[in-house]
Amino acid sequence: MGGGFTGLWTAIEICGRNPTLRVAVLEQEVVGYGASGRNGGFCEPSLTHGYANGLRHFPDEIDELERLGRENFWGLAEFIEEHEIDCDFEHNGVLEVATAPWQYDLLRAEFEDRSRIGAVADLLSADAAQARLHSPAIMGALFSPEAAILNPARLARGLRRVAVEMGATIWERTRVERIEPRPGGVELLTRQGSVRAARTILATNAYSGQLLRRLKASFVPVYDYVLVSEPLSRSQRSSIGWERREGAATHSNHFHYFRLTRDDRILWGGYDAIYHFGGRVGPELDHRPQTYRRLEEQFQQMFPMLRELAFSSRWGGPIASTTRFTCTFGSALGGRVVYALGYTGLGVAASRFAARTLADRLLDPGSPLLSLRFVRERPFPFPPEPLRAASLALVQSAMTRADRTGRRGPVLSALDRLGIGFDS
Repeated sequence: MGGGFTGLWTAIEICGRNPTLRVAVLEQEVVGYGASGRNGGFCEPSLTHGYANGLRHFPDEIDELERLGRENFWGLAEFIEEHEIDCDFEHNGVLEVATAPWQYDLLRAEFEDRSRIGAVADLLSADAAQARLHSPAIMGALFSPEAAILNPARLARGLRRVAVEMGATIWERTRVERIEPRPGGVELLTRQGSVRAARTILATNAYSGQLLRRLKASFVPVYDYVLVSEPLSRSQRSSIGWERREGAATHSNHFHYFRLTRDDRILWGGYDAIYHFGGRVGPELDHRPQTYRRLEEQFQQMFPMLRELAFSSRWGGPIASTTRFTCTFGSALGGRVVYALGYTGLGVAASRFAARTLADRLLDPGSPLLSLRFVRERPFPFPPEPLRAASLALVQSAMTRADRTGRRGPVLSALDRLGIGFDS
């Protein structure tokens, strides 16, 4: 259930391991309709939403998780090349930029931690960072070469093609209304008919609470929004440098991410993370004019030389975030349904690893991946409403204050000690 990255990668994984199995993918809209087709197009090796977050939650496994993440990233790159998927894949690395002195201090600490395990990264001074990306707001950066940018909707369509070539059947515009347990499996009920299956993968991420209400405590769906500019003129392109075309993001709590497209437009998104009471999701929430206006104002602060640049496209959609900012795995209905969700915005590559893990749950229960604490343990649950909405508002206010002062403050410090939180 779900024709995004998790569902498509899992279908490909299962078909590749056992071509005799019948695999069907049911998608309520079209392949890539959700976060898989609407994300910012950053493909990074981390499975844990960054090294620092992984070290905080899984210090005993961080070396192995970093190794698995790099292996997964390079496997994804090889898959795209092998299957000739035209998705604008550019292995240019990513710049994490500081826009305040305290952010640079955090980047330096992360650089030192990563150096101790042999991870490749470069800490750039303000001058060195601005030589790459001409913005007066940048005070330094951490460059990670093992990262890429791509067109996520094109990748989703490419995975659809490969999945069909490998034997999967894909049913688009086929919304699953209910999941009913049946002897030996489940029945998925849709308006067009039903599907009976021995085992089912729930791969609906931010929409998962609509089908299994028990999962609502595992994540919060938050809305993220993006702008895409008109193509840069030659003089505009020259004014910002960016010759290496790295992906970039600010190292703040409310962060921005930005990159160049194949035709030299700038994609600019992030900052706001909008939660709707009760975890509500739906197409009526996919646009938010006040966030678009804020993003335009913030873009001009980052790139004052591009004040005349117009934005021709804008969109939004929900992502799923857990309290530890990493995906979570589990099962329901006595093991008939297995799931992975909660990538918190870094699911382009991590969803491929999740697919391998889900396939192991079904086909290889002795897999060492299933013994990882990262896979076995579930994150701290979010509280029910109305406490959930109130606590998220409190945390977001504390994050805004921390971005202004550089100090975590009592609320964020308490959550850090408990190992839980909420990310923008």
